[in-house]
Amino acid sequence: MGTTVSFKKIVALTAMVPLVASLFVGCSSSSTSNTAAPSGTQATTGEQPAAASLQPKKGGTITIGLKDEPDQLDIQKTGMAVANQIAGNLGGGLVTQDPETLEFKPYLAESWTVSEDGKTWTFVIRSGVKFQDGTPLTAKSFAETYQRALDPQTAAKVAGSNLSEVASVEAPDDKTLVLTLKQPFAPLLQYLSDPGWLQPLSLEAIKKAGDKYGRQPVGVGPWKFESWENGQSITFVRNEDFTWADPIAKNQGPVYPDKLVYKFINENQTMLAALESGSIDIASKIDAKDVKKYKDNPQYEVKEMLRNGLGLFIMMNTRKPVFQQLEVRQALNMAINKEAIMKAVIQGEGVVAYGPLPPSLFGYDEGVKDYGYAYKTDEAKALLEKAGYQKNAQGIYEKDGKPLTMEILAQTGTWAQAAQVIQAMLKDVGVDVKIVTLEWGALVDTATKGNFDMTLMGYTLNDPDVLYLFLHSSQIANGLNFSAVKDDKLDSLLVKGRTTVDSAARKEVYKEIQKYVVEQAWWVPLYTEKQFNVVRKPVEGVRMHPLRGLMYQDSWVNQ
Repeated sequence: MGTTVSFKKIVALTAMVPLVASLFVGCSSSSTSNTAAPSGTQATTGEQPAAASLQPKKGGTITIGLKDEPDQLDIQKTGMAVANQIAGNLGGGLVTQDPETLEFKPYLAESWTVSEDGKTWTFVIRSGVKFQDGTPLTAKSFAETYQRALDPQTAAKVAGSNLSEVASVEAPDDKTLVLTLKQPFAPLLQYLSDPGWLQPLSLEAIKKAGDKYGRQPVGVGPWKFESWENGQSITFVRNEDFTWADPIAKNQGPVYPDKLVYKFINENQTMLAALESGSIDIASKIDAKDVKKYKDNPQYEVKEMLRNGLGLFIMMNTRKPVFQQLEVRQALNMAINKEAIMKAVIQGEGVVAYGPLPPSLFGYDEGVKDYGYAYKTDEAKALLEKAGYQKNAQGIYEKDGKPLTMEILAQTGTWAQAAQVIQAMLKDVGVDVKIVTLEWGALVDTATKGNFDMTLMGYTLNDPDVLYLFLHSSQIANGLNFSAVKDDKLDSLLVKGRTTVDSAARKEVYKEIQKYVVEQAWWVPLYTEKQFNVVRKPVEGVRMHPLRGLMYQDSWVNQ
């Protein structure tokens, strides 16, 4: 029933680090959504007390350090998360999401209604909004944007997939946009709230720029594109005509700084040196080991949030006979000390994962801590023996003369470090693990082809529908179900999860899904890490959205 999602799409969505699904979906979808904030979300969203009494000033430049450079800023033709991050400054969503309650609210659509069967969504488009080229924003603008995303010739890597359940898009007049869905689709509002991927585009600007549009984009947002220096930076200037800010912002007019500059610095220590020298004002996604000195320094403000996904987990390939035995999968879960791995790899800056969803996502079941697998090596050994394995003279379990030996794929960097700890832990219970370290592209290719025993993995997504992408049987051939899980009960639950619109009912579905996935032990969840951004004074007013990250509409330079 679902659509096939290419792996490239997911990579687009994640933060371009360990895999995956920045499919940025979210909570429930309904014209009167009352989604509660996910338990466990850790985000610094407000200003420091000392800054609260300061009055914003106009002028200055805010420079942000990023580790990745986008390929282009035609948001429908890129799959890179960093492109979405940057292009979000140019755009806006039909709806927005309150950073405190995660409730969906009107933005570029001033209201919306949903038909009783959940398939027809009618949006009333806000008046008075203009593209940066002067073109008025109308319902037709959105219709043309979405039709372009759905056109196979556009090859929209993410936007097309986010609209994949849309059967038709119509604009009967300048104020009315009608989306007709193939079936009810709970994550729809989450997709529509993203200011990047599904922002409205000016087809006039695209036609005028031709092939150059990806390097000179036009939007309706608070920042206008100015220049791009390859390998160095992208610069935006203030949109002086902007008077339709996202309602979650305090500043409803034009932004305060004159310019917003993104500098590309791919090495962590170089990024920190640039921060301390003042050549950048914000260092994004710095390593946990470097955070403490900034937390203790009043000249800096650390913005942190818990990743919207599993930062690290092990996928087992059920095509392999060894992983078709439930006892073996359960034993591996119980043989691994997750707390120790988290401390070794990310200095303890995160939370242990007990199931397939993190506490930062809607639908997370607090009870998973009680039924998830605990670290119990004696029980792990007993399960392996129940599965027919006995230890040989070398202390390794074997069956029918074949030792219990397996490979684990790991990406270079922290994943490889985690793999070494896992290798040692499994060796202690009698499982021989060999580490295969690959660059990201090779790891993805190997996993996609099913040529592995186990692989480390991670994902980022704002909705529990991510489990459909990783575990539904339709996603085995061309999707992210690298484990080749094929389970009729799970398939049915996953479809129910994405088509149940009522928030409370949907949450109950995901409780059942989590419990079933844990029982079947297809994955070994390890941890979800905190993500850190450091802001240098004199920049003030940088806010953190628990799902979108840093927000700059209220930011200013105290100079």
